[in-house]
Amino acid sequence: MRVLVLGSGGFIGRHIVGDLLDAGHEVFGTARSIQSLSLEFPKATFIAINLAHAFHISDWESILDGMDVIVNAAGVLRGSEMATVHVAMPQALHKAAEAASVQRVILISAISARDNVATDYASSKLAGEAQLRSTKLDWIIFRPSLVYGDGSYGGTSLMRGMAGLPFFVPIPGQGDFAFTPIHVADLAQAVRIAVDGEIASRQTLEAVGPETLTLKELLARYRAWLGFGRARFVNFPLPVMRLLGKIGDVLSDGPISTNSLDQLIAGNAGDSASFAKSIGFSPRSIGKAQQARPAQVQDRWHARLFFLAPLLNATLVIMWLASAWLGFVYGEAQTAAVIHGLDLQESLANPLRIGSCMMDIAIAALLLFGRSIVQTTILQLLVIAGYTLVIGFALPHLWLDPLAPLLKNLPIIVVVAIYGVIGEKR
Repeated sequence: MRVLVLGSGGFIGRHIVGDLLDAGHEVFGTARSIQSLSLEFPKATFIAINLAHAFHISDWESILDGMDVIVNAAGVLRGSEMATVHVAMPQALHKAAEAASVQRVILISAISARDNVATDYASSKLAGEAQLRSTKLDWIIFRPSLVYGDGSYGGTSLMRGMAGLPFFVPIPGQGDFAFTPIHVADLAQAVRIAVDGEIASRQTLEAVGPETLTLKELLARYRAWLGFGRARFVNFPLPVMRLLGKIGDVLSDGPISTNSLDQLIAGNAGDSASFAKSIGFSPRSIGKAQQARPAQVQDRWHARLFFLAPLLNATLVIMWLASAWLGFVYGEAQTAAVIHGLDLQESLANPLRIGSCMMDIAIAALLLFGRSIVQTTILQLLVIAGYTLVIGFALPHLWLDPLAPLLKNLPIIVVVAIYGVIGEKR
């Protein structure tokens, strides 16, 4: 069958694409950027589209031509695009799907999509479910609990990071929030079974594994799996965690947000026996999955770097903002010296100083709000190299200055390059 997978570049979407290809389906996927996906899955066809802008029926008419099944694995954990991606976009997609006689739509929702969970993520997911139920299409909704696997994303990345912290593992409240985690490969297999029509349509399934664990138990297992020894827990009061979440909301980034905390507290446990009966097989337990796939050095790197990446981002933001402020307040004499060393007109001093300060502020803004880590990294490297070469040429004695104002740029360049590697937001 011809299957369209929305969100094919995500953690869950990639596994769904791989499972469908292995089963012999003709797979089409959507993502903002498709170059790497096309190389990763050469047998699939990918369509570059920004789902947050695809809320008109006309955006989908040509894409759905000849499609048999749609798998919607798209999701936004935070930000202004959430309602569009979860509700407005699917509304246009479903109307176009009805007109194109698509056989079935499979939605990857969330186990927290309930009336009693007061987060915009849960509410928008619930609204997206309601919209799909109101159509004439055949549909199946999967509500997964915590999804884990060889890689990680969202909640599982946060858990690995918490488990990998030195000395102690922080835990919100008493850490008694329940999860019934499911391996991403088992979720992808269940979706493929639904695509094949082996699950009755028009039903909502809580996609869960066979074992319900508390957050504390999960963190202990992750820490043991990573080889970091026995977990020493420190309980953090929920008001403190909520404060950290609000800081994450303001920064629009970081490991903790109000949404992620509320989703954690909401409860993510489900009925294991009912799900296994519906899909016709028993998903693996997290214990068996970890035993079958021991942690590697890359897993330990990821856990240890999880909180260092946002810390590094914040440090670079502060550096660029401080550089701009110092340039505005104290930079006249230094800029005049550079202008003199380059044998340029003195009238260029102020434009050069103000321009470089504005550049610094722009880089800080890109670090905070930009989408492309690669582009921001390249810009930082070019600017730092440019500053170093120009100042080094104008004032060569600074190369031998005991305080090393120019030589210090060399390790900064390395730090920027490292963040360009570990700071990817996915």
